[in-house]
Amino acid sequence: MSDNVMTKSGYESLKEKLKRMKTVDRQQIIQEIQAAAAQGDLSENAEYDAAKEKQSFIEGKIKEIETKISGAKVIDVSSLSSDKVVFGATVTLEDEDKGDEVRYSIVGVDEADLSLGKISISSPIARALIGKEDGDSVQVKTPGGIRNYLILNVSFQ
Repeated sequence: MSDNVMTKSGYESLKEKLKRMKTVDRQQIIQEIQAAAAQGDLSENAEYDAAKEKQSFIEGKIKEIETKISGAKVIDVSSLSSDKVVFGATVTLEDEDKGDEVRYSIVGVDEADLSLGKISISSPIARALIGKEDGDSVQVKTPGGIRNYLILNVSFQ
């Protein structure tokens, strides 16, 4: 699967972030540069140097996001249906080692957020789950060691 695949909601979120950076962050840094420049000698002006560095960082992030958006393969998860785990699936798992139940949605790299239960398609857990279905046991090599999961449910939301 492409590194630039993302859900529709992830795509929309990235577009909003780009819009904010172009309209709010850019304007804010322009004001910071103008304020620092008004202080006089630019050759020894730390505030000016810091503002210009921040401007360079923001412009770099804008270009990066524009590239991601222009090459994105957007998948509308609500239109998907499968018995198997694929990109966009929400998977309910039982951690066979601890007995805990966890739920993960498999999303694009740029929209992953473990605190929201969103894991990247390139994560070890997602890679182990792809192609599996309800009732399958999965063994995952994680930085913390081997984990064993039982797939309880595969859905698309």
